Amino acid sequence: MYVITNRIEVPSDTAEAFEKVFVDSMRTTLDGVPGLNRTALLRPEADGLPYLSTMEFDSKDDFLAWLRSDSFKAAHSDDQAPGMQAPSAVEQHTMIEDIVFEK
Repeated sequence: MYVITNRIEVPSDTAEAFEKVFVDSMRTTLDGVPGLNRTALLRPEADGLPYLSTMEFDSKDDFLAWLRSDSFKAAHSDDQAPGMQAPSAVEQHTMIEDIVFEK
């Protein structure tokens, strides 16, 4: 599995608008992306920490194909949307182990 994380620094006064726009975009632009298994937006629990967006792809090739896709273009088309100007840091990781505990 290939995991992408994006740390997004969103000012607290635009956090609510950012969350709405970001989640709406996730729901409308990511459904059906080949190789994408899961995506999440995590809200920081302390002031001054960034939001964390995650995407889990089957492979690096699936991620790279998404970067060239209409879905990617649509998700990033509104450069005036809340949070689009925020500093961010994208990181790429290969999953070594994934342990799921049954409850």
